[in-house]
Amino acid sequence: MPRHVTLRGSGDDEPLSSHRSPAAPSPGRQSPAGQPSAPAHPKAAHPAVAQPRSTQPESARPDRPVDLDAVWAFAAGCVTPVENPAGGSLSVPAGELAHLQTGEIGHLQTSVGIETEWFVVDSRAVHQPVPPARTRRALDRIAGLTTGAAGPVLPAGSRLTFEPGGQLELSGPPAGLAAAVQATAADLHLVRAALAEDGLAIVGMGVDPLRAGVRQTTASRYAAMEEHFRTGGGTSGEVMMRSTASVQVNLDLGATSAQAVDRFRLAHTVGPVLTAVFAASPALTGRRTGWRSTRQAVWSGIDAGRTGSVLDLPAQPAAGGEAGSDAATARPGDLADRWARYLLAAKLMMIGDPAGDLGPGEDRRFVAATGGHTFGDWIAGRGPVERAPTLDDLSYHATTLFPPVRPRGWWELRYLDAQPGEGWRVAVAVATALLDDPVAAEAAAQACAPVARRWPAAAMLGMADEPLRLAAVRCLELAAAALRRAGCADLADAVEVFAERYPQRGRCPADELSERFILIGPTGLLREEAQQCVSVA
Repeated sequence: MPRHVTLRGSGDDEPLSSHRSPAAPSPGRQSPAGQPSAPAHPKAAHPAVAQPRSTQPESARPDRPVDLDAVWAFAAGCVTPVENPAGGSLSVPAGELAHLQTGEIGHLQTSVGIETEWFVVDSRAVHQPVPPARTRRALDRIAGLTTGAAGPVLPAGSRLTFEPGGQLELSGPPAGLAAAVQATAADLHLVRAALAEDGLAIVGMGVDPLRAGVRQTTASRYAAMEEHFRTGGGTSGEVMMRSTASVQVNLDLGATSAQAVDRFRLAHTVGPVLTAVFAASPALTGRRTGWRSTRQAVWSGIDAGRTGSVLDLPAQPAAGGEAGSDAATARPGDLADRWARYLLAAKLMMIGDPAGDLGPGEDRRFVAATGGHTFGDWIAGRGPVERAPTLDDLSYHATTLFPPVRPRGWWELRYLDAQPGEGWRVAVAVATALLDDPVAAEAAAQACAPVARRWPAAAMLGMADEPLRLAAVRCLELAAAALRRAGCADLADAVEVFAERYPQRGRCPADELSERFILIGPTGLLREEAQQCVSVA
């Protein structure tokens, strides 16, 4: 998400740089010059090393104007695996680090990238916001902290960044599930210990239950983002920026194009169930909201053209005028077309100003787009500025779109609330197991099909919705069994404990948080959560 500022002040969720941008025209399409071009994909040239700008093909230059073919090719590169000579596929994982896919979807053999977001709390003054500079000073004490190209990196590989409201994010290195969870857990232990020395703690919930968020960064892109929301981009946009937190699970596309479509579809099918079972945000700015996942309610207040599902777009008519496939039978080409049309139809949030002065740690200056222009308008010559859009503009535009599952050369599952304590482990394990284990995937699709459109009920009712609860109980059973087959006994145990504590009793984390809110108030709730997080350091 384009809501992060690193400890050096630049953005975390930066768009794919030129060597990562899937921008060349796709096979079977013609380049603007009329010549077919080879397919492009993130990191297609090399899994870890950027192509020098001088050696990039003209079609992949970031300053090259784009047309409709280039947008389609960009979209295709985001959703299409690229096979490597060994039979696997190349992909760009979470945290913008390159890795090779195993080529085996199933039995938890693929890579997962884990991103956990946390509210930073002063244990002695929980009602006060904590400036990122104070958090940064505390984290600088961590032995083995290094400075990477995109900011500080913890010893187990997690990259440290801040979101606009001061939320701390750890973006773990992509790895197999057990290794990824272990790395994130090790880095979180160091973070908690370092913060505790300064009287600070991190708290996991989908929204801050007490403090009204304020923007803590002066970065140009976040100032532009804030202005866009303030002038008509959605009533909840500023709250989203400053007061929400999530667990994001990033999974490989799949070994083949057909498998990628299946995984994308399944990630949506199980989405309402996972949203409901992991709902953990019943209060905002000192009041209970009536939602189990207030975070999802916040997202629903943002422009639907920016946050709706890519699968909600109808398929294009097939050749010969026949109706195209619907979401349940989408083909790889359909998915690329949908994502391309989503990119074109979404309103612009910000425009890069090549002539603007750069601030500290920024790679370019941005100005807010407030006129309601879409990227398609801009390509057609009806944009907010006279110059034509470039590949860089398209890349930045893609990072300002927030569908529940976002294609980026991998699948970003974006619908999970941040979890209290160690609940993030369960959320990551369940999501990964249901998509990666073929037995669990097939059964989860059947269990969740009747509730696949119940997003509003999931956010408001959680496990109080009986159809969602029944599907959740089944999904957690399937996930635990898949984890045991994969040799992840500790994660399977955690899932079973979670299932007994929550969905089997018709509850989700939000229900416990809400009960404690009533007993001790928002200040007491935040203080208790801070103390519990310190205790596990």
